[in-house]
Order: sequence, then structure tokens, then C-alpha cells
Amino acid sequence: MFGGFTGFQSKGSNDFGERMINSVATQSLRHLFSSSDAVEVAVRCSPSSKLLQGTIDSFRMEGRGLVIRKEFEAAEMMFETDAVSIDVGSAISGKIRLRQPTQAVAQVTLNEDAINRAFEAELVRQHLEGVTDEAVTTLSGGDPVTFRDIHITLMPDQKVKISAKTDLPNREDVPIQLSARVSVEKRRRIIFADAEFLPEGIPDDVLSISATLTKGFAEVLNRMVDLERFNLDGVLLRVNRLETKGNQLVFSGYAQIEHFPGTM
Repeated sequence: MFGGFTGFQSKGSNDFGERMINSVATQSLRHLFSSSDAVEVAVRCSPSSKLLQGTIDSFRMEGRGLVIRKEFEAAEMMFETDAVSIDVGSAISGKIRLRQPTQAVAQVTLNEDAINRAFEAELVRQHLEGVTDEAVTTLSGGDPVTFRDIHITLMPDQKVKISAKTDLPNREDVPIQLSARVSVEKRRRIIFADAEFLPEGIPDDVLSISATLTKGFAEVLNRMVDLERFNLDGVLLRVNRLETKGNQLVFSGYAQIEHFPGTM
């Protein structure tokens, strides 16, 4: 991803105005993340004199090794805007203030290991603990059920394999296994569609219990991953499509940029 910076920058990229906007925007966007390995911005403006009127042809942000809300990791994130109108005075004072909201094409790449670590995040755990859905409590005597030790494996063609465990009053470490196809609903919700129980390796004495729990677990997953919970300061992410590429899950869509961090 980062190899695109050189070709993206215009011939006037050494112009002081562009370099100033690059620097200010980079510093501002770094505040979107709890930590990052790299965040860079490339501004395109031709002729560069348009900067005096606050007009930018486009800007592109690329980040690597990003941590969102201290718990969620993105291997890479990119967004690139169309024409943007900014307040020149705010840029001179060290801030980027948009005159009006703008949209950008966006792409986010997650690694499989990071996805699995995300299942331990508090924001996610609260949806997996104390589940009271009838589909699972019928096996627990009405007691809430907690799913743990969740592990996802990315497969080709948007397929995933997910395993987990839970405890019942009369049986601990009940295994759960399913396959599903990840898809997007309403551009903001990740759905595990066509979920199927995988019986391979499940002990015979808990096979039917595991199958029932797997169905309930799939329902929990399908209401859990809502991108509204991961919106950044001033940036709303929307997904048009996703795909699995080896051990990575790639989201493609757009970002609605209302304001830069720290300018409200």
C-alpha cells in the first residue's frame, strides 16, 4: 500500500503549502488511533496556488499498524477524497478544518490474528457473556450462557470457520464449530451467513447439544459486529464489499468525513 505515495504526489509536492497541509493533516489523523506504526497523508493540488483559496484536489491517508480504541487492530487503512475545501487560516494555525463534509473511498485490512484478539475486547465480550437467547438457555436450564475461547479461521471465497466453547450446568467445555460466509448488511453490519454446524471432532455424547448451541452462537455473532461501534472521531466508515485474502479480511467502501479530529 505505501508504495503508492511517490506516484500519488504531484510535481508541486515540494511546495511549502502542500508540505504544510501534509504535515498538519498527518498529525491530526494520528489522533484517530490509540497507536500506530505509520500514518501519512499526501495532498494533491494543481496548481498549488489553489491552496490560497482553500481548495485541494484530493488527499490520501495511508496508515499501518493501527490500534482503534486501544483494543482493535487494523493492519492497514487507506482513504482518498475527491476535492476538499478547507479553512486556510485553521491550517496555518496547525489544524485542518473542513468547510463542508466530504466522502472518500476507503479500504481497511485486518489480519486473522488481530480478529481473534478482538474477541477478547470488552466491547465484544459484553455480547458473548450472559447470553439469554432461548436458543441456548433451553440447554442450560434457563441460566445465561457465556461463549469463550473463540477462534476464527479465514478461508477462500469469503468463508470462515469459527470455533468456541461454553459451559452448561451438567457439562463443561462444550465445543462449538461452524462454517459461514461473511457478508455485509446495510453497509455497516457484518453478517455470518449460511452458518453450518461442523460435527468433525465433536464427541458423540455432546453432538446434538453442540449443534443446538452452534445455531444460537451464530445468532449472537450476527447481531454483534456493527461498524457503528467503531466509528472514528469525525469519520464514519461504510462497507460496500469484503473479501478474504489469505490470512487477511479486506473491507472496501467509503468514509464520510464530517471533520478532522480535534476541530469540533
